[in-house]
Amino acid sequence: MNLQTYLATRAADVDAAMDKFLPKAKERPSTIHTAMRYCIFSGGKRLRPVLCLAAADACGGEISNALAPACAVELMHTYSLVHDDLPAMDDDDLRRGRPTCHRVYGEGMAILCGDALLTEAFIVLVQTPATKRYGAREFITELARTGGSRKLIGGQVMDLEGEGKSLTKRELVRIHSAKTAALLTTSLRLGAMAANATPAKLAALTAFGSHLGLAYQIIDDILDVTQTTEVLGKTAGKDHQAEKSTYPASLGLARSRKVAAELTRAALDALKPLGKKAIRLQEIATHLLVRDY
Repeated sequence: MNLQTYLATRAADVDAAMDKFLPKAKERPSTIHTAMRYCIFSGGKRLRPVLCLAAADACGGEISNALAPACAVELMHTYSLVHDDLPAMDDDDLRRGRPTCHRVYGEGMAILCGDALLTEAFIVLVQTPATKRYGAREFITELARTGGSRKLIGGQVMDLEGEGKSLTKRELVRIHSAKTAALLTTSLRLGAMAANATPAKLAALTAFGSHLGLAYQIIDDILDVTQTTEVLGKTAGKDHQAEKSTYPASLGLARSRKVAAELTRAALDALKPLGKKAIRLQEIATHLLVRDY
């Protein structure tokens, strides 16, 4: 199948699994479960779970064994979006083309919704079948470390503290390595772990994710200033309004595109130890470099 069919098929696999994992909307208290499902099933690229599944495939594993970690990373990612959109954070009214959680359910419920999605991520994750090399302890440690103060949350802290300041390229890399690349990399690592990947394969996917995550963020920054709200599904120009330092603001559009291309090449080089089995990951990396939303 071609890449677009592959992405759509894997996203559908994740959605079907997520529907089974999450509490039903009518389960009491229904408000929080309805809010959780509103946020999860609001569209989105499903990039992280698809990468998780593709990594499992690249390491010779079964896709079915990687569905739990794939859903877990999407739950963590969605929780971070719900909280990022809050008035106390980025104060955004639009996400994935729909009103944000706090606009629909209120600020208090949105906070609880994010908390619930994060907690649910670990409930789902521990349903991953153990392998010879990796069990529940390794899976939980991997995701928890990524979601903690040194990575995902730490990246958001640095992002908030950097508003209105002129940050260096090194500082931008530090923020986005924690805020964006970390969870993307963990998505790949969890998929590989679900396939009982060797340390060498895990290291290759870690390097791939680190480079790809930074490239992805640079393209995201570029799209924020070159695309419309309708195309992006979220408020365009938000970074400029918040006076955030971004790659285009610091390096200019042309230089930013060049750096993203260099990082993508480095990501592709990192996949060489996986050989032909990594073809889908190669295709995804190339696609992300030229995406328009």
